[in-house]
Amino acid sequence: MPTHIALLRGINVGGNKRVAMADLRDVATSLGHTDVATYIQSGNVLFSSDQADPAALAAGLERAIAETLGVQAGVVVLTRDELAQMARDNPYTSEPNPKFVHVIFLSAQPEPGIAAGLAEAQEQAARNGSRDTVELVGRAVFLHTPDGFGTSELAKLLGRAGRPMSARGAGTARNWSTVTKLLALCDG
Repeated sequence: MPTHIALLRGINVGGNKRVAMADLRDVATSLGHTDVATYIQSGNVLFSSDQADPAALAAGLERAIAETLGVQAGVVVLTRDELAQMARDNPYTSEPNPKFVHVIFLSAQPEPGIAAGLAEAQEQAARNGSRDTVELVGRAVFLHTPDGFGTSELAKLLGRAGRPMSARGAGTARNWSTVTKLLALCDG
């Protein structure tokens, strides 16, 4: 039963950073991980490992992916229990459409001031007519986009320099359907 989930940032999006899931499974297996499985093409890897430190696991995967596949991709690793806690923390459980709720998984505890920056981005989007909302809970940024993620003004703002979905912010987003499916796969 997988105990860790690795979420790769920015692969197989718009034809960029193409990574075959079979190759990704091979990389994870080459690092000694077991029970390796992938879910959809966006870079979700489930695996078991004797290594307990998610940051060390992420760094090892980033290095191996770069060396083996020639792709620079940020990696966020969560334990099964961390993912389950994030699922329980979802502030948008009343949203019936799971595609309108996204979780931005942060690679580390958020820096001071991130909540204020999120509130500022939400206010800016609201001034432009957006109904989107955002909430920080631990290492997760929950984003509610009732008009869709692809056209979300707030999601675009969160992707700007220094914000959670930017390269410096190092977060990676998954919709609620993917989050719940990954947890179900862990529980097997």
